[in-house]
Amino acid sequence: MNRARPTEPPVRFADAEEINPFQPLLDLHDHAVARTPGTGLDDVLTELALSAAVVSWWTRWQPAMIHIALRAGEDLTDIAKATGPDAGEVVDRWRRWVDVQTRLDIGGCPSVDPVEVQTIERRPGSGVVR
Repeated sequence: MNRARPTEPPVRFADAEEINPFQPLLDLHDHAVARTPGTGLDDVLTELALSAAVVSWWTRWQPAMIHIALRAGEDLTDIAKATGPDAGEVVDRWRRWVDVQTRLDIGGCPSVDPVEVQTIERRPGSGVVR
């Protein structure tokens, strides 16, 4: 999926999304810092494309990090404080991600072990009981 870095900043989401996931974040920062009142159309489109790529990447990445935190025994309230939404939304995001990952077959094994999910769900105080 990740192609070689283009020589010009991307002005389309599809191009920005093809860059290493951390690069659009760095580019967005640099672009915002260098912005001037006379920003041209390509500069506006670049910022929009980079922002969209960062949001898309983060949306896919956050549930995996929630899973890692739950697996490590972190408190759901603390995870919610770290991510922003309330605990119910954190569980919903995690649950949607887990439902896909436990059905995803990679070489005959699920991406996430259903037993691991059940262990998290059964842990007292986890807040993710089915």
